[in-house]
Amino acid sequence: MDMNERQIALSVLESLREDLAYARLNNGSRILDVADLRQYLYEQMGRIRTTAHVTEALFGNGIGHGQDLTHREGHNGKAHI
Repeated sequence: MDMNERQIALSVLESLREDLAYARLNNGSRILDVADLRQYLYEQMGRIRTTAHVTEALFGNGIGHGQDLTHREGHNGKAHI
């Protein structure tokens, strides 16, 4: 796992930890056990996917309208140190 991946993972976990203090399932109930946590994660992933699909439908194929960012302006996809 490179440094960017670690930063993203830490950010996601910190946000999840903060969200869980006030989290509610779609049916309004609190998260009480592992099954509830699993359901909460599925619901959040579904929201993210729905938002991504709507955004793509409205604005095209992502950033740059289909351009591959790793090959833009000479970038070879490797991190610069």
